[in-house]
Amino acid sequence: MPTIPYWRLSSFYLCYFALLGATAPFLALYFDHLGFAPARIGELVAIPMLMRCVAPNLWGWLGDRSGQRLLIVRLGALCTLVSFSLIFFGHSYAWLALVMALHAFFWHAVLPQFEVITLAHLHGQTARYSQVRLWGSIGFIVSVVGLGRLFEWLSLDIYPLALVAIMGGIVLASLWVPNAQPVEHGQRPGAEGFVRQLRAPGVLAFYACVALMQLSHGPYYTFLSLHLEHLGYDRGAIGLLWALGVVAEVLMFLVMSRLFARVSIQAVLLVSFALASVRWLLLGTLADVPAVLILAQLMHAATFGCFHAASIAFVQSSFGPRQQGQGQALYAALSGIGGALGALYAGYAWSLLGATFTFAVASLAALAAALITAFALSASRSLSR
Repeated sequence: MPTIPYWRLSSFYLCYFALLGATAPFLALYFDHLGFAPARIGELVAIPMLMRCVAPNLWGWLGDRSGQRLLIVRLGALCTLVSFSLIFFGHSYAWLALVMALHAFFWHAVLPQFEVITLAHLHGQTARYSQVRLWGSIGFIVSVVGLGRLFEWLSLDIYPLALVAIMGGIVLASLWVPNAQPVEHGQRPGAEGFVRQLRAPGVLAFYACVALMQLSHGPYYTFLSLHLEHLGYDRGAIGLLWALGVVAEVLMFLVMSRLFARVSIQAVLLVSFALASVRWLLLGTLADVPAVLILAQLMHAATFGCFHAASIAFVQSSFGPRQQGQGQALYAALSGIGGALGALYAGYAWSLLGATFTFAVASLAALAAALITAFALSASRSLSR
Protein backbone atom coordinates (compact mmCIF):
# COMPACT_ATOMS: atom_id res chain seq x y z
CA MET A 1 0.00 0.00 0.00
CA PRO A 2 1.39 3.47 -0.90
CA THR A 3 2.87 5.58 1.87
CA ILE A 4 0.60 8.24 3.39
CA PRO A 5 2.21 11.74 3.48
CA TYR A 6 1.11 12.05 7.10
CA TRP A 7 3.11 15.10 8.14
CA ARG A 8 2.41 17.07 5.00
CA LEU A 9 -1.32 16.55 5.37
CA SER A 10 -1.16 17.20 9.11
CA SER A 11 0.78 20.45 8.69
CA PHE A 12 -1.97 21.85 6.50
CA TYR A 13 -4.65 20.99 9.06
CA LEU A 14 -2.44 22.51 11.77
CA CYS A 15 -2.27 25.86 9.96
CA TYR A 16 -5.84 25.86 8.67
CA PHE A 17 -7.42 25.31 12.06
CA ALA A 18 -4.98 27.68 13.73
CA LEU A 19 -6.86 30.32 11.72
CA LEU A 20 -10.16 29.04 13.11
CA GLY A 21 -8.60 29.24 16.58
CA ALA A 22 -7.83 32.89 15.89
CA THR A 23 -11.32 33.73 14.63
CA ALA A 24 -13.82 31.67 16.64
CA PRO A 25 -12.88 32.99 20.11
CA PHE A 26 -11.55 36.44 19.17
CA LEU A 27 -13.36 37.82 16.11
CA ALA A 28 -16.37 38.99 18.12
CA LEU A 29 -14.02 40.45 20.75
CA TYR A 30 -12.22 42.37 18.02
CA PHE A 31 -15.44 43.80 16.62
CA ASP A 32 -16.49 44.70 20.17
CA HIS A 33 -13.08 46.38 20.58
CA LEU A 34 -13.89 48.45 17.49
CA GLY A 35 -17.14 49.57 19.15
CA PHE A 36 -19.83 47.62 17.29
CA ALA A 37 -23.13 46.66 18.98
CA PRO A 38 -24.06 42.98 19.51
CA ALA A 39 -26.48 42.94 16.56
CA ARG A 40 -23.80 44.32 14.20
CA ILE A 41 -21.26 41.84 15.60
CA GLY A 42 -23.68 38.99 14.90
CA GLU A 43 -24.12 40.20 11.33
CA LEU A 44 -20.38 40.53 10.69
CA VAL A 45 -19.69 37.08 12.14
CA ALA A 46 -22.55 35.62 10.08
CA ILE A 47 -21.19 36.89 6.76
CA PRO A 48 -18.36 34.33 6.47
CA MET A 49 -20.81 31.61 7.45
CA LEU A 50 -23.24 32.77 4.77
CA MET A 51 -20.45 32.48 2.22
CA ARG A 52 -20.25 28.80 3.15
CA CYS A 53 -23.73 28.46 1.66
CA VAL A 54 -22.44 29.41 -1.81
CA ALA A 55 -18.68 29.08 -2.10
CA PRO A 56 -18.17 25.38 -1.21
CA ASN A 57 -20.76 24.20 -3.74
CA LEU A 58 -19.26 26.33 -6.52
CA TRP A 59 -15.71 25.23 -5.76
CA GLY A 60 -16.85 21.63 -5.14
CA TRP A 61 -18.49 21.46 -8.56
CA LEU A 62 -15.36 22.97 -10.15
CA GLY A 63 -13.10 20.52 -8.29
CA ASP A 64 -15.14 17.48 -9.31
CA ARG A 65 -15.38 18.65 -12.93
CA SER A 66 -11.73 19.68 -13.40
CA GLY A 67 -9.99 17.35 -10.96
CA GLN A 68 -7.70 20.28 -10.01
CA ARG A 69 -8.48 20.15 -6.31
CA LEU A 70 -4.98 20.95 -5.08
CA LEU A 71 -4.76 23.96 -7.39
CA ILE A 72 -8.07 25.20 -5.97
CA VAL A 73 -6.70 24.73 -2.43
CA ARG A 74 -3.54 26.70 -3.20
CA LEU A 75 -5.28 29.53 -5.05
CA GLY A 76 -7.97 29.68 -2.37
CA ALA A 77 -5.37 30.00 0.38
CA LEU A 78 -3.48 32.74 -1.47
CA CYS A 79 -6.63 34.72 -2.33
CA THR A 80 -7.80 34.42 1.29
CA LEU A 81 -4.59 36.10 2.43
CA VAL A 82 -4.72 38.85 -0.19
CA SER A 83 -8.41 39.68 0.29
CA PHE A 84 -8.26 39.70 4.09
CA SER A 85 -5.33 42.14 3.93
CA LEU A 86 -7.87 44.76 2.81
CA ILE A 87 -8.82 45.06 6.49
CA PHE A 88 -5.84 47.38 6.95
CA PHE A 89 -7.51 49.99 4.75
CA GLY A 90 -10.67 50.67 6.78
CA HIS A 91 -12.79 49.75 9.81
CA SER A 92 -16.26 50.95 8.82
CA TYR A 93 -19.12 48.44 9.01
CA ALA A 94 -19.54 48.36 5.21
CA TRP A 95 -15.82 47.87 4.58
CA LEU A 96 -15.50 45.12 7.19
CA ALA A 97 -18.57 43.38 5.74
CA LEU A 98 -16.88 43.43 2.33
CA VAL A 99 -13.65 42.02 3.77
CA MET A 100 -15.54 39.28 5.63
CA ALA A 101 -17.46 38.27 2.49
CA LEU A 102 -14.51 38.41 0.09
CA HIS A 103 -11.96 36.48 2.13
CA ALA A 104 -14.57 33.89 3.19
CA PHE A 105 -15.49 33.19 -0.44
CA PHE A 106 -11.95 31.92 -1.01
CA TRP A 107 -11.38 30.46 2.47
CA HIS A 108 -14.38 28.17 2.12
CA ALA A 109 -13.03 26.88 -1.18
CA VAL A 110 -10.13 25.27 0.64
CA LEU A 111 -11.23 22.74 3.26
CA PRO A 112 -13.84 20.64 1.36
CA GLN A 113 -11.36 20.09 -1.49
CA PHE A 114 -8.55 19.31 0.92
CA GLU A 115 -10.75 16.75 2.70
CA VAL A 116 -11.14 14.91 -0.62
CA ILE A 117 -7.35 15.00 -1.18
CA THR A 118 -6.73 13.68 2.33
CA LEU A 119 -9.19 10.81 1.95
CA ALA A 120 -7.61 9.95 -1.42
CA HIS A 121 -4.18 9.79 0.22
CA LEU A 122 -5.57 7.46 2.89
CA HIS A 123 -6.39 4.83 0.20
CA GLY A 124 -9.57 3.64 1.87
CA GLN A 125 -8.17 3.77 5.42
CA THR A 126 -10.95 6.14 6.53
CA ALA A 127 -10.34 5.32 10.19
CA ARG A 128 -6.96 7.06 9.93
CA TYR A 129 -8.64 10.35 9.03
CA SER A 130 -9.00 11.27 12.71
CA GLN A 131 -5.27 10.73 13.27
CA VAL A 132 -4.48 13.31 10.60
CA ARG A 133 -7.30 15.70 11.48
CA LEU A 134 -6.28 15.88 15.17
CA TRP A 135 -3.39 18.14 14.13
CA GLY A 136 -5.98 20.70 13.15
CA SER A 137 -7.21 20.59 16.72
CA ILE A 138 -3.63 21.01 17.96
CA GLY A 139 -3.25 24.05 15.70
CA PHE A 140 -6.48 25.47 17.16
CA ILE A 141 -5.17 24.96 20.70
CA VAL A 142 -1.79 26.60 20.03
CA SER A 143 -3.50 29.54 18.34
CA VAL A 144 -6.20 30.13 20.93
CA VAL A 145 -3.85 29.86 23.93
CA GLY A 146 -1.05 31.86 22.34
CA LEU A 147 -3.30 34.65 21.09
CA GLY A 148 -5.20 34.75 24.37
CA ARG A 149 -1.96 35.48 26.20
CA LEU A 150 -0.78 37.88 23.47
CA PHE A 151 -3.96 39.94 23.71
CA GLU A 152 -3.51 40.08 27.49
CA TRP A 153 -0.09 41.63 27.00
CA LEU A 154 -0.87 43.77 23.95
CA SER A 155 -3.90 45.47 22.44
CA LEU A 156 -6.44 43.79 20.19
CA ASP A 157 -5.25 46.29 17.57
CA ILE A 158 -2.68 43.68 16.49
CA TYR A 159 -5.42 41.12 15.78
CA PRO A 160 -5.43 41.58 11.96
CA LEU A 161 -1.64 41.11 11.86
CA ALA A 162 -1.96 37.81 13.71
CA LEU A 163 -4.54 36.56 11.22
CA VAL A 164 -2.44 37.55 8.21
CA ALA A 165 0.56 35.67 9.65
CA ILE A 166 -1.52 32.50 10.08
CA MET A 167 -2.96 32.83 6.56
CA GLY A 168 0.59 33.00 5.25
CA GLY A 169 1.26 29.70 7.02
CA ILE A 170 -1.73 28.11 5.25
CA VAL A 171 -0.36 29.20 1.87
CA LEU A 172 3.06 27.69 2.61
CA ALA A 173 1.55 24.44 3.92
CA SER A 174 -0.57 24.05 0.78
CA LEU A 175 2.57 24.18 -1.36
CA TRP A 176 4.05 21.23 0.57
CA VAL A 177 1.09 18.88 0.07
CA PRO A 178 1.29 16.34 -2.80
CA ASN A 179 -1.73 15.85 -5.02
CA ALA A 180 -4.01 12.80 -4.97
CA GLN A 181 -7.26 11.88 -6.71
CA PRO A 182 -10.01 9.59 -5.40
CA VAL A 183 -10.19 6.31 -7.31
CA GLU A 184 -13.14 4.08 -8.10
CA HIS A 185 -13.10 0.73 -6.28
CA GLY A 186 -15.88 -1.20 -7.99
CA GLN A 187 -19.46 0.03 -7.81
CA ARG A 188 -19.70 2.65 -5.08
CA PRO A 189 -22.70 4.56 -3.68
CA GLY A 190 -23.21 7.72 -5.64
CA ALA A 191 -21.87 6.38 -8.93
CA GLU A 192 -25.35 6.86 -10.42
CA GLY A 193 -25.28 10.62 -9.79
CA PHE A 194 -25.04 13.18 -7.05
CA VAL A 195 -28.70 14.27 -7.06
CA ARG A 196 -29.98 10.70 -7.03
CA GLN A 197 -27.71 9.84 -4.11
CA LEU A 198 -29.10 12.81 -2.20
CA ARG A 199 -32.50 11.11 -2.42
CA ALA A 200 -31.16 7.91 -0.83
CA PRO A 201 -32.72 7.08 2.58
CA GLY A 202 -31.37 9.24 5.37
CA VAL A 203 -29.11 11.48 3.29
CA LEU A 204 -31.23 14.64 3.27
CA ALA A 205 -32.19 14.05 6.91
CA PHE A 206 -28.51 13.86 7.78
CA TYR A 207 -27.81 17.18 6.06
CA ALA A 208 -30.76 18.76 7.90
CA CYS A 209 -29.18 17.62 11.16
CA VAL A 210 -25.88 19.19 10.10
CA ALA A 211 -27.62 22.55 9.61
CA LEU A 212 -29.41 22.29 12.97
CA MET A 213 -26.21 21.36 14.78
CA GLN A 214 -24.34 24.32 13.33
CA LEU A 215 -27.27 26.64 14.11
CA SER A 216 -27.04 25.50 17.72
CA HIS A 217 -23.37 26.53 17.75
CA GLY A 218 -24.28 30.13 16.80
CA PRO A 219 -24.19 31.63 20.32
CA TYR A 220 -21.10 29.57 21.19
CA TYR A 221 -18.93 30.75 18.32
CA THR A 222 -20.28 34.30 18.27
CA PHE A 223 -20.62 35.31 21.91
CA LEU A 224 -18.97 32.79 24.24
CA SER A 225 -15.85 34.93 24.69
CA LEU A 226 -17.91 38.07 25.35
CA HIS A 227 -20.19 36.07 27.66
CA LEU A 228 -17.25 34.84 29.72
CA GLU A 229 -15.59 38.26 29.74
CA HIS A 230 -18.79 39.80 31.13
CA LEU A 231 -18.83 37.08 33.81
CA GLY A 232 -15.38 38.18 34.95
CA TYR A 233 -13.03 35.76 33.18
CA ASP A 234 -9.88 37.37 31.72
CA ARG A 235 -8.78 36.84 28.11
CA GLY A 236 -5.99 34.45 29.05
CA ALA A 237 -8.46 32.25 30.94
CA ILE A 238 -10.93 32.46 28.07
CA GLY A 239 -8.25 31.24 25.68
CA LEU A 240 -7.45 28.34 28.00
CA LEU A 241 -11.12 27.40 28.26
CA TRP A 242 -11.45 27.33 24.47
CA ALA A 243 -8.29 25.23 24.32
CA LEU A 244 -9.66 22.81 26.93
CA GLY A 245 -12.57 22.00 24.65
CA VAL A 246 -10.24 21.31 21.76
CA VAL A 247 -7.93 19.15 23.93
CA ALA A 248 -10.97 17.00 24.65
CA GLU A 249 -11.67 16.96 20.90
CA VAL A 250 -8.09 15.78 20.16
CA LEU A 251 -8.38 12.94 22.66
CA MET A 252 -11.65 11.92 21.05
CA PHE A 253 -10.09 11.92 17.58
CA LEU A 254 -7.43 9.52 18.88
CA VAL A 255 -10.05 6.89 19.76
CA MET A 256 -12.55 7.45 16.94
CA SER A 257 -11.29 4.55 14.83
CA ARG A 258 -11.88 2.16 17.75
CA LEU A 259 -15.25 3.76 18.45
CA PHE A 260 -16.44 3.29 14.86
CA ALA A 261 -15.42 -0.37 15.04
CA ARG A 262 -17.96 -0.87 17.85
CA VAL A 263 -20.66 1.77 17.39
CA SER A 264 -22.70 2.88 14.36
CA ILE A 265 -22.41 6.36 12.87
CA GLN A 266 -26.06 6.95 13.77
CA ALA A 267 -25.40 6.23 17.46
CA VAL A 268 -22.36 8.56 17.48
CA LEU A 269 -24.41 11.36 15.93
CA LEU A 270 -27.32 10.81 18.32
CA VAL A 271 -25.09 11.10 21.40
CA SER A 272 -23.35 14.16 19.93
CA PHE A 273 -26.63 16.01 19.38
CA ALA A 274 -28.02 15.06 22.80
CA LEU A 275 -24.89 16.23 24.61
CA ALA A 276 -24.90 19.46 22.60
CA SER A 277 -28.41 20.18 23.86
CA VAL A 278 -27.24 19.74 27.45
CA ARG A 279 -24.04 21.71 26.87
CA TRP A 280 -25.81 24.84 25.62
CA LEU A 281 -28.12 24.83 28.65
CA LEU A 282 -25.11 24.66 30.97
CA LEU A 283 -23.37 27.54 29.21
CA GLY A 284 -26.50 29.68 29.26
CA THR A 285 -27.30 29.20 32.94
CA LEU A 286 -24.23 28.10 34.92
CA ALA A 287 -21.17 29.43 33.09
CA ASP A 288 -20.29 31.52 36.16
CA VAL A 289 -19.53 28.28 38.03
CA PRO A 290 -15.98 27.24 36.96
CA ALA A 291 -16.55 23.50 37.50
CA VAL A 292 -19.69 23.54 35.32
CA LEU A 293 -17.93 25.62 32.67
CA ILE A 294 -15.06 23.13 32.54
CA LEU A 295 -17.53 20.25 32.18
CA ALA A 296 -19.33 22.07 29.36
CA GLN A 297 -16.05 22.63 27.53
CA LEU A 298 -15.08 18.98 27.89
CA MET A 299 -18.34 18.12 26.09
CA HIS A 300 -16.72 19.58 22.98
CA ALA A 301 -15.24 16.11 22.51
CA ALA A 302 -18.73 14.95 21.53
CA THR A 303 -20.37 18.09 20.14
CA PHE A 304 -17.57 18.68 17.64
CA GLY A 305 -15.10 15.78 17.68
CA CYS A 306 -17.57 12.90 17.40
CA PHE A 307 -19.98 14.89 15.26
CA HIS A 308 -17.37 15.96 12.70
CA ALA A 309 -15.66 12.57 12.43
CA ALA A 310 -19.02 10.82 12.00
CA SER A 311 -20.14 13.37 9.42
CA ILE A 312 -16.97 12.99 7.35
CA ALA A 313 -17.34 9.19 7.50
CA PHE A 314 -20.96 9.47 6.35
CA VAL A 315 -20.16 11.73 3.40
CA GLN A 316 -17.18 9.62 2.34
CA SER A 317 -19.22 6.41 2.34
CA SER A 318 -22.29 7.95 0.68
CA PHE A 319 -20.78 9.45 -2.47
CA GLY A 320 -18.57 8.04 -5.20
CA PRO A 321 -15.23 9.59 -6.26
CA ARG A 322 -16.86 11.88 -8.83
CA GLN A 323 -19.24 13.24 -6.19
CA GLN A 324 -16.84 13.49 -3.23
CA GLY A 325 -16.13 17.19 -3.70
CA GLN A 326 -19.82 18.04 -3.99
CA GLY A 327 -20.70 15.87 -0.99
CA GLN A 328 -18.08 17.56 1.19
CA ALA A 329 -19.07 20.97 -0.20
CA LEU A 330 -22.73 20.41 0.65
CA TYR A 331 -21.69 19.46 4.18
CA ALA A 332 -19.73 22.72 4.41
CA ALA A 333 -22.52 24.75 2.81
CA LEU A 334 -25.25 23.51 5.15
CA SER A 335 -22.88 24.04 8.05
CA GLY A 336 -22.59 27.60 6.79
CA ILE A 337 -26.35 28.07 6.52
CA GLY A 338 -26.88 26.78 10.04
CA GLY A 339 -23.94 28.71 11.45
CA ALA A 340 -25.02 31.95 9.78
CA LEU A 341 -28.60 31.64 11.04
CA GLY A 342 -27.21 30.82 14.48
CA ALA A 343 -24.96 33.88 14.51
CA LEU A 344 -27.76 36.14 13.27
CA TYR A 345 -30.37 35.01 15.78
CA ALA A 346 -27.75 35.13 18.55
CA GLY A 347 -26.82 38.68 17.63
CA TYR A 348 -30.39 39.91 17.84
CA ALA A 349 -31.46 37.81 20.83
CA TRP A 350 -28.37 38.48 22.92
CA SER A 351 -29.03 42.18 23.51
CA LEU A 352 -32.84 41.83 23.68
CA LEU A 353 -33.40 38.63 25.67
CA GLY A 354 -30.05 37.73 27.21
CA ALA A 355 -27.64 34.80 27.25
CA THR A 356 -29.95 32.28 28.93
CA PHE A 357 -32.67 32.56 26.28
CA THR A 358 -30.16 32.60 23.42
CA PHE A 359 -28.49 29.37 24.56
CA ALA A 360 -31.90 27.79 25.26
CA VAL A 361 -32.83 28.21 21.58
CA ALA A 362 -29.51 26.57 20.67
CA SER A 363 -30.35 23.67 22.98
CA LEU A 364 -33.70 23.14 21.25
CA ALA A 365 -32.01 23.09 17.82
CA ALA A 366 -29.58 20.37 18.94
CA LEU A 367 -32.46 18.43 20.50
CA ALA A 368 -34.34 18.57 17.19
CA ALA A 369 -31.29 17.10 15.43
CA ALA A 370 -31.18 14.30 18.03
CA LEU A 371 -34.84 13.46 17.41
CA ILE A 372 -34.36 13.39 13.62
CA THR A 373 -31.35 11.12 14.06
CA ALA A 374 -33.27 8.76 16.33
CA PHE A 375 -36.38 8.43 14.16
CA ALA A 376 -35.51 9.35 10.57
CA LEU A 377 -32.04 7.98 9.86
CA SER A 378 -32.35 4.27 10.60
CA ALA A 379 -32.86 3.43 6.91
CA SER A 380 -29.54 4.91 5.78
CA ARG A 381 -26.92 2.32 4.91
CA SER A 382 -24.11 4.82 5.54
CA LEU A 383 -25.26 5.63 9.05
CA SER A 384 -25.90 2.09 10.16
CA ARG A 385 -22.52 0.61 9.30
